[in-house]
Amino acid sequence: MTGVLRREPAIDFQSAFAAGLDGIIDAEVLRLSAQQGRILVSHDRKTMPSEFAAFITDQQSAGVIIVSRKLPFETVIEELLLIWAVSSAEEWVNRIAKLPL
Repeated sequence: MTGVLRREPAIDFQSAFAAGLDGIIDAEVLRLSAQQGRILVSHDRKTMPSEFAAFITDQQSAGVIIVSRKLPFETVIEELLLIWAVSSAEEWVNRIAKLPL
């Protein structure tokens, strides 16, 4: 999300397109994000929560944040920046949350 990077260039943020994740099944997306130690930000409210629950039964995830498509971009940017500013990566291990918080 370019809006996040514009506001805080220090964030190591990568789009699904840049990461080559378009069209890849949820389990593989979770595996790749875990392998890279990245918190996954997704719009997938239908299947990702259950895939995440299954994934963390035997693997560790860096975390998942589910973002509603109904949220204005500015709200999403503000919430992601707030999460980045006030939490640590360790706090997100095997955790899933939905925006808005």
